[in-house]
Amino acid sequence: MSADLASALEAILFSSNRPLKVRELQQATDADRNSVEGALEKLRETLDGRGVMLMRHHDEVHLATRPEHAAMVRRALRPEVSGRLSQAAYETLAIVAYQQPVSRARVEDVRGVNCESVLSNLELRDLITEVGRGSGPGQPKLYGTTMRFLHVVGLESLEHLPTPKTAELTERASG
Repeated sequence: MSADLASALEAILFSSNRPLKVRELQQATDADRNSVEGALEKLRETLDGRGVMLMRHHDEVHLATRPEHAAMVRRALRPEVSGRLSQAAYETLAIVAYQQPVSRARVEDVRGVNCESVLSNLELRDLITEVGRGSGPGQPKLYGTTMRFLHVVGLESLEHLPTPKTAELTERASG
């Protein structure tokens, strides 16, 4: 039973995006505290030398990447750290930032080219997200920027976006 419980705890912790309390693990598995503690110790031993480790802080338990692999994991999950955005991505991001909520069709009107793949890439990087649906035919997605966008460009809020400097940019931004 201890191996099955350790396996179940591994699955629960792997799936969780936050540390869990031992009590939560007990409730999820219908096991008593001693059984959960024993299974956690077995899991900790099993993970020794693997890419992930069992972290424990008081009564909270979390499955996390070992520090020696953190840089590689970051590169895999955050491609913008190792690669800059393309000019097309910057242009598209600027249009979304200044005109949000904005549809793909509107972005394409401003840029004059198909922007589907650029928008998808910006969504994957969590720089833009769907913020609603338009009222037109097919109820198109409306895009807006994310908290991550603010972090990446170093802004406190959208109110701190710089004012476009040329008349052409101002005309484009106001629609």
